[in-house]
Amino acid sequence: MRIAIVDDLAEERALLKTRLERQLARRGVQAELLELESSEAFLAAEKTQRFTSAFLDIYMDGMSGMDAARELRKTNTDCLLIFTTTSTDHALEGFQVRALHYLVKPFSDAELSGLVDEMLAKLPRPEPSLSVKVCGSDVRLRYRDIISAEHFAHMINVRTTAGKTLATRQSFKVFTEPLKKDPRFFVCGRGVIVNLEHAADFQDAAFCMTDGSRVYVSQELLKPARQAFMEFLLQRGQG
Repeated sequence: MRIAIVDDLAEERALLKTRLERQLARRGVQAELLELESSEAFLAAEKTQRFTSAFLDIYMDGMSGMDAARELRKTNTDCLLIFTTTSTDHALEGFQVRALHYLVKPFSDAELSGLVDEMLAKLPRPEPSLSVKVCGSDVRLRYRDIISAEHFAHMINVRTTAGKTLATRQSFKVFTEPLKKDPRFFVCGRGVIVNLEHAADFQDAAFCMTDGSRVYVSQELLKPARQAFMEFLLQRGQG
């Protein structure tokens, strides 16, 4: 997470940086905070290192914070923009550049705390992954890359989106414990787990996967499997 603090007053930059560091530390969030003295410096820096969010003072010598936001939006639609200002006169313009928030100086710690929570809620969560040992080497496997996994003869065969099947020796319980906390995964029976994200259909007691494979579900789990699949499709449609 990289945050730009853009203000032509050094004391204002330093103060906001200290307050932000305190708020992020309380939440156990690590971030790189960069102080920039002008809009021009901010835009130049952004070309080489994309910012997760930027606190822009509106009234600065040279290019204003609002003009910098307009320029930024030509190439970056993801950066969370927060304007720090003594006035809300530019609220309409802020809406046009999709600003997340206005911090009107002087602002309280409670206001800043609420804003930090809002910022963090907007950030995409990193894709979880697990480490599996394959042929003596540790392989980092993202959840999204797992199509299904089956336990057979003390080995777990993991079918992946790369078109490969990885074999790892470990218990099915240990392998699936973190996956079962993710709504994408459904345990189909003894020693079989499937990623619903890669299920195209459910027919004849089996998930039909996007890679053409079929993952069969034990008889007693047919109804929960259909229900889990429908709920997953509904959630994905709403998202």
